[in-house]
Amino acid sequence: MARFRRRTCIVLLLFILFICSIMMALKTLRPERAGFGDPFGLGLLPDFQQQTTHLKKKISLHKGAKEDSFPRTKSVHPLPMNLKTPATSIRKMEELPPPNYNFHVFYYSWYGTPQFDGKYIHWNHPLLTHWDPKIASGYPKGRHSPPEDIGSSFYPELGPYSSRDPSVIEAHMKQMRSASIGVLALSWYPPVMADENGEPTDGLVPIILDIAHKYKLKVTFHIEPYKDRDDRSMYSNVKYIIDKYGDHPAFYRHKVSTGRTLPMFYVYDSYITIPEMWANLLTVSGSHSIRNTPYDSLFFALIVEEKHKHEIHRSGFDGIYTYFATNGFSYGSSHHNWPSLKAFCDIKNLMFIPSVGPGYIDTSIRPWNNHNTRNRVNGKYYETAFSAALLVRPEIISITSFNEWHEGTQIEKAIPKKTDVTTYLDYQPHKPNIYLELTHKWSEKYSKEKDQWLT
Repeated sequence: MARFRRRTCIVLLLFILFICSIMMALKTLRPERAGFGDPFGLGLLPDFQQQTTHLKKKISLHKGAKEDSFPRTKSVHPLPMNLKTPATSIRKMEELPPPNYNFHVFYYSWYGTPQFDGKYIHWNHPLLTHWDPKIASGYPKGRHSPPEDIGSSFYPELGPYSSRDPSVIEAHMKQMRSASIGVLALSWYPPVMADENGEPTDGLVPIILDIAHKYKLKVTFHIEPYKDRDDRSMYSNVKYIIDKYGDHPAFYRHKVSTGRTLPMFYVYDSYITIPEMWANLLTVSGSHSIRNTPYDSLFFALIVEEKHKHEIHRSGFDGIYTYFATNGFSYGSSHHNWPSLKAFCDIKNLMFIPSVGPGYIDTSIRPWNNHNTRNRVNGKYYETAFSAALLVRPEIISITSFNEWHEGTQIEKAIPKKTDVTTYLDYQPHKPNIYLELTHKWSEKYSKEKDQWLT
């Protein structure tokens, strides 16, 4: 009987060893690029996101932090979940994807907080009234009251921040690099000037340039329609920008077909100035032309109506951009018009820069403007815009925007947030960095397709 038991034990032991050997052999057959080896794909899958949420919450409870891809930046009114970042989630500079200098993103430095600016700026944006008194009477008036009530339908992960906070600028630059963006188009007013709801921001340009350079990003200027903007003041302001910032290594210059590298300027609402006035500045025969001078640059006009394309050409601009993230809102922002606009630009030797955006909603400041809302559709709207842009094979793609929170076009990280005043929109079921990841995806796709265009 004892011999039988011993024999049985030996057989069971051999069987167990046999099973273990098979399992080890099967494990070695897993391909290196199996599904779990592709973090981008998994990060966008709602099912996988739901499966991992519970585990992430348990980990964050022990570490006292929320999982993130970048180091946390302190905000004026930090949320409890934003206090720290796990050390394991910090991405080193060399781990960030390379910048794509053909991807430009519109950037706004007009936000302020009591800690850095003595008051809230722009987060407390007023509710704009409709021009028709009958319509206006049906909507609320007043202004927002941060930090719980801000002038946006989304809530930033950094909280209502100050654009003067160096740690905020650093966080923004790191987010841009994570998205493979190479150039930020900085909203700019001349010194001592600002938009009607803001404060002067030209003093921030040096630190923005310095931190951009740290992340190998470039800075170009998006010139806003400041008071009395005309051909003469534009000459003075372009000269000011180039003289003061042109030698900085982060100052963007674009290489043209002749081999020259020139500064580049986007000119917002260019159509409000007559073509004859622009021609004084932008054509060789203009009365005070900037052409063939040390300040010669590339100038891009905003197209809204179809007729603007002829005026832009007559004015002497070097190209066209569309800015608005609302497909169908204007002639220029309508995706189906981009092929004909690109063809027109090719014939007239202009550059066409389509502007893509993740969606649009400005009802936090224009409560009567529901009809122009464009739902993000969990990222599909953004990807559709990129698809339309790539079809016309543009030299540059612009993105509206990194952080125009009032109009809901931001790709900056946003989080779920509910207060006594409102429930904010968010990016769920995806992560706060979904639009940065999508931008990175399309940057890579653009680079691969561009190589084929050139061959």
